[in-house]
Amino acid sequence: MSTVVPLKKLPNDAKGYRIVNRAAAVDHDEKRRVVSGLLRTPAELSPKYFYDELGCALYGAICQLPEYYPTRTEIAIFRDHRVEIADALGQGGQFVDLGAGDCCKAEGWLPFLNPSRYVAVDIAGPEIERSLSRMAPDYPEIEMVGLVTDFSRTLDLEGVLQPGPVTFFYPGSSIGNFRPSEALAFLSGIRGYFAGHEGSGLLIGVDGKKEKARLDAAYDDALGVTAAFNRNALLHLNRKFGFDFDLNGFVHRGFYNEPEGRVEMHLESVREQDVRIDGSVRHFAAGERIHTENSYKYKPAVFIALLKEAGFDDVRIWSSPDAGYTVYYAT
Repeated sequence: MSTVVPLKKLPNDAKGYRIVNRAAAVDHDEKRRVVSGLLRTPAELSPKYFYDELGCALYGAICQLPEYYPTRTEIAIFRDHRVEIADALGQGGQFVDLGAGDCCKAEGWLPFLNPSRYVAVDIAGPEIERSLSRMAPDYPEIEMVGLVTDFSRTLDLEGVLQPGPVTFFYPGSSIGNFRPSEALAFLSGIRGYFAGHEGSGLLIGVDGKKEKARLDAAYDDALGVTAAFNRNALLHLNRKFGFDFDLNGFVHRGFYNEPEGRVEMHLESVREQDVRIDGSVRHFAAGERIHTENSYKYKPAVFIALLKEAGFDDVRIWSSPDAGYTVYYAT
């Protein structure tokens, strides 16, 4: 079951926008999953808890950091190959923006693709509504829909997509947050939506493997913005579930695990401490960690093989000059 906010009409004859909220429908047992993860040894937490209102703002700041190369590298690829990529995607279809956030990455494509429909998908409902209310007056010819859901668990587009081709847009190398087996299942799920939507495709940005020092710096910046972003997840849990994490009791750890081919982010306890978690007491020893995020890095040949295994037939690529970041269009 989902909640639908009625169409909001805006000035200048804009079509307006509507919000479909499916987060509650898939997360009735959300608290149980969070508690279970935190009581494990080692403890773990989904990276989706980074993205409350403050977390979204901090992520925006991370993208401006000199150490954090993925965003500006991807933007440069889009800029340098805009016409070629737009020709591959085609005009007038539906544009589904996965992990839309402030919608700025997708917005840059709208004048080039002229989609009939823009669907912004994200777990952060307030951010989606703010973004669509800003964009709708500037694109009166585009029907806009916000879908609030945790698509890392299930991507439910039933009743949201219309007939005709669909471009799925997944920038920022967020696919790296999934373990490879999970990434395969997620990509296969997207490919499944191509049935009945001839001419559909996936435009996705993926970070590549590179030297450890560069990756370590990108996820543990000198200014400490990524550290604040990571620790804010605990503040989010306290507000959402009534836990009592002491933010001063944990520090950020972000580093490249080269044997696993992934960057890891953790919150490390600075002392012996007990945290009340939904009626249970979780003891953390000094140095014990909560694993909050993975970011897997892929060589192009490996990621193309993953796309093929997920059912995609044709793959085109555009890479940065150093081949360290690649944009794929798979059909």
